[in-house]
Amino acid sequence: MDVQSHSQQISGQIIGLLLAAGRGQRFDPSGARSKLLQPLPTADGRTVLATAAGNLAAALPICVVLRGDAPDLAAQVAAYPWLPCATADDGMAASLVCGLEQTADAAGWIIALADMPYVQAATIQALASVLRQGADIAVPTCLGRRGNPVGFSRTHLPQLLALQGDHGARSLLQSHPVVEVAVDDPGIHQDIDTVADIRQSTA
Repeated sequence: MDVQSHSQQISGQIIGLLLAAGRGQRFDPSGARSKLLQPLPTADGRTVLATAAGNLAAALPICVVLRGDAPDLAAQVAAYPWLPCATADDGMAASLVCGLEQTADAAGWIIALADMPYVQAATIQALASVLRQGADIAVPTCLGRRGNPVGFSRTHLPQLLALQGDHGARSLLQSHPVVEVAVDDPGIHQDIDTVADIRQSTA
């Protein structure tokens, strides 16, 4: 689904930006299996990517950033606006910048990772609510520990667009005030890096 055709859903809105362009080489160094295409041990058996996208879309309008050479991943998110990132192999920041450039009219962004499918929609809604109330950066905490996704208002758009490499937006969290949002959601700490991670469902 073309992102441009959904610009009316982007302008002035908080957008869920799902970063799904990484190659996940820790999961399978050979590259033969994509972790994002693995089914989760849940009742519906949806893949990691489809579940992460569905949870994000249950809370916000979303945009999914993919590699340009991944039609199998695109098929998993065909119901949502998505875009290919030609520079995805340059690091996470490249995917983030690609998504931000295509949704630059948004009021803010919840930046989510496609390999974190257990984040609850309620957590995403809580972060978006804090941004709407005036926070510039919002992060969820569970049991006193920060996790993902992270919310940014458009105040930080210039700094976000200037990011490079594979560190994402972590540097902004270290140098700017952050509003912590306490949630009862262990999914904010649970990413999929290995086959064992998939079996440890919190659903």
